[in-house]
Amino acid sequence: MVRLRCTIYYDGSQFSGFQIQPKKRTIQGELERALKKMHKGSDIRIQASGRTDTGVHAKGQKIHFDSPYTIPTGNWKLALNTLLPGDLYIKDVTEVSETFHARYDVVEKEYRYYVTNEKEPDVFKRHYSYHFPYVLNVSKIKEACTYLEGTHDFTTFSSAKATTKGSKERTLFQVSCEQQGTELEFIFRGSGFLYNMVRIIVGVLLDVGQGRRNPEDINDLLKQKDRQLVGETIPPQGLYLWNVVYEEEPS
Repeated sequence: MVRLRCTIYYDGSQFSGFQIQPKKRTIQGELERALKKMHKGSDIRIQASGRTDTGVHAKGQKIHFDSPYTIPTGNWKLALNTLLPGDLYIKDVTEVSETFHARYDVVEKEYRYYVTNEKEPDVFKRHYSYHFPYVLNVSKIKEACTYLEGTHDFTTFSSAKATTKGSKERTLFQVSCEQQGTELEFIFRGSGFLYNMVRIIVGVLLDVGQGRRNPEDINDLLKQKDRQLVGETIPPQGLYLWNVVYEEEPS
């Protein structure tokens, strides 16, 4: 058996998330359907670096699977993309060691979230950015970002529906917000993320930008460990799984 790792791109707007579900269109479902065709009806299970929700996009999702076939990696890419729909694309295929695991070997993930800060909605961006029509103080948002960097318990910024057991402590290496015209780009790089964590954090940062909270309030929110202290989880369409990093990259 050969273990193969793939980097995949997808437009999540027409998918019911990553994880396979009965009678729903999912990224895992489409990938495993294509692999089943290549393997003449044999089921091939994939493992992903993590799952994304309905409407969330990816430019750097990683998966792995095992196959009895010995095919050049370029041919794997070509064959799979021929079988996949247009909103799901295999960017690269790499042969890895049999001990590699797409989920358990992750050392860093990067997410990005896009906000369009205009009075009028842009119908062409509605699946790819969160329309937020209110006046924002971006310098205050940037100040608030600094309080989130480092190692903290992010219980306040995790969905109450989260199934994570054990510690909710995570380390964020980078939390930033940059403005280009009317678009805000939030970047989060960390060792790991809790369920809905990025979307909840961006919602709080937008509160700071509106003056509804102060930047230093982030410290108190982290200490309180109470999801009820912050607002609703903002929509998924502005969120992108941007990159996944492993300690040992194949040569």
